[in-house]
Amino acid sequence: MKLNYRVVIFIAAAIFGLTLSAPSLLQLEKGSKITLGLDLQGGLHMLLGVDTDEAIRSKIKSLASSIKYAAEDEDLIIDDFKVRNGKVAFELLDRDDVPKMDAILEKIEGIAVEKDGLKYTVSLTPQEVESVKKYAITQAVDTIRNRLDQFGLAEPTVAKQGKDKILVEVPGIKTPEQEQRIRELSAKAAHLQLMAIDEERAANVENMTPAEAAKYGDLILKGAQDGRKYLVKEIPILDGSMLTDARVAFDQNNQPVINFSLNSQGAQIFGDFTGKNVGKRLAVVLDNKVYSAPVIRERIGGGSGQISGGFTVKEAHDVAIALRSGALLAPVFMEEKRSVGPSLGADSIKASMIALITGFIAVVFFMVFYYGIAGIVADLALIVNLFLILAIMALFGATLTLPGMAGIVLTVGMAVDANVIINERIRELLYQGKSITKAIEQGYANAFSAILDANITTLIAAVVLYAYGTGPIKGFAITMSIGILASMLTAILGTHGIWQMLEPRIRKERLNLWFGIKAEGGGK
Repeated sequence: MKLNYRVVIFIAAAIFGLTLSAPSLLQLEKGSKITLGLDLQGGLHMLLGVDTDEAIRSKIKSLASSIKYAAEDEDLIIDDFKVRNGKVAFELLDRDDVPKMDAILEKIEGIAVEKDGLKYTVSLTPQEVESVKKYAITQAVDTIRNRLDQFGLAEPTVAKQGKDKILVEVPGIKTPEQEQRIRELSAKAAHLQLMAIDEERAANVENMTPAEAAKYGDLILKGAQDGRKYLVKEIPILDGSMLTDARVAFDQNNQPVINFSLNSQGAQIFGDFTGKNVGKRLAVVLDNKVYSAPVIRERIGGGSGQISGGFTVKEAHDVAIALRSGALLAPVFMEEKRSVGPSLGADSIKASMIALITGFIAVVFFMVFYYGIAGIVADLALIVNLFLILAIMALFGATLTLPGMAGIVLTVGMAVDANVIINERIRELLYQGKSITKAIEQGYANAFSAILDANITTLIAAVVLYAYGTGPIKGFAITMSIGILASMLTAILGTHGIWQMLEPRIRKERLNLWFGIKAEGGGK
C-alpha cells in the first residue's frame, strides 16, 4: 500500500480534529474550547424594548447645544433660546448676524429651518427622525454587546429582533446577584451631561411649591447621593458623546470616583465654558441625577473631569464600563426575562448526547452490515468528520447550542449519505463488469456532481439561516455549515484516497467482503 496526497490530507485533517477537539471533549484547562450556549449551561435570557422617541428628544437637545455653542463662538447675540415640542427656537437681536447664522445652520445635516424675520425655528426632517430611530436601535445593540464584552462574559448574544426589540442571552449566569448586575449594565443609559446651574433661581428650588416646580419640569434634578434638588439650565454644555475614556480611581478619602476624558471638541467647549463662568457651579449629571455640583474656581483645560457620588467599587466599575462603551441614545426597558437553570442545560446535553451516540452507532452498524469494508471506510470518514466539526468550532470559539447539537446529529446522516452515493455508484459499475480500478474512479466521478449539488444547496440554506436567524437558529446553521464542508473533505477526498491505497489488495472473488456484493459481475 502506498500513501497518496489524498490520504495525507485525510490523516492531517484527522490529527487536526483530534488535537483541537480534545480540550473540549476531555474538559482540559488549556487549549481552545467550545463554549456552551444558554440552553446547555443555563443563563439569562432578556428581550429589551427601545424607547426611540427619547432618542429624538436627545438629538434635539444635542442640536440645540451645538447651535448655541457655534453662535457664542461667532459672537452672535441670541435671545429666547429654548427647546419646545421637538423644535429649537431662538431670535437674533442683530439683523447683521443673519448671514452668519444661516451659514452655521447650512453646515448641519438633516434639519429643517423656518425663519420669521429674526426668529428661527429648527427641527429635524422626517427622514432624519426615521434615521435617528433606526440608529438608536443599532447603537443600543452595539453598546450593550460592548458592555457585556468588557464585563468579561463569555459569548453573550446581543441581536436585534423584530423592528425595535433587542435579544440578550448571557450563558453561565447562575446567581441572582450576577443576573441583577447584567440587567443593570444592559439597561443603564449612562447619559453623561455637564450642565450649568441656574444661579438666579437655584436658591429657591428647595422651597418651590409643586405648581412652581412644574413650570421647570425636568430641569429640576435630584442629587444621586443626598436627594437634594438642583435647578439646571435647559441646554447642556456638552454630553457623553464627546467622552473618550472613563476609569475608576480613588480620591483623597480613598473613596471610588470616576475620572473621564473628553475629545478635542469637548475639551475646547469645557475649557471655554469654565473660563467664562468662574465662581459659578457646574452640575455633573449622569442619567438625570446630579452626582456633583462643584464651584468653578478657574478655567479647566485638558478636557478631563471627575464624577463622585458615594459609589461602591462595584458600582463605579460598572458605571465606568457603561461610560466607556457609550451612552444609550434611547432608554431600553425589560419586556421579557427568564432564567435557564444549569440542571435543565445538563438534561439537554444528556438527551442530545444520547441522540447523537444512538444515531452514530446505528449508522456505523448499518454501513458495515450493508457495505462491508466499504462501510468501515465510510465510518472512518464519519468519525473524522465529527472531530473536525468540534475542532473548527473550538478554534473559532463558536458557541454550541441545543439546535447546534441537532445540526451535528443531522450532519451524521448527511456525511454518510455522500459515501452511500459513492458506494452505490461503484457497485453499479462492478455489476456492469467494470474493473475494480475503473469502478472506483468512475464511481467517484459519477457521484461527485450529485454530492456537490446537494451539499451546495444545503450550504446556501445554512448561510441564509445564519444571516437572517437569531440565537439558536444561528447555532444550527453554524454546525450545519461546518459539517457540510468537513464532509466534502472526508467523504469525497479522504475516502477516495483510501480506496486508491487499498485498490491493489481488492480481488474479484472477495467483492462481497469489500463492497457487500456477490463476486459475479465484477472485474479484476
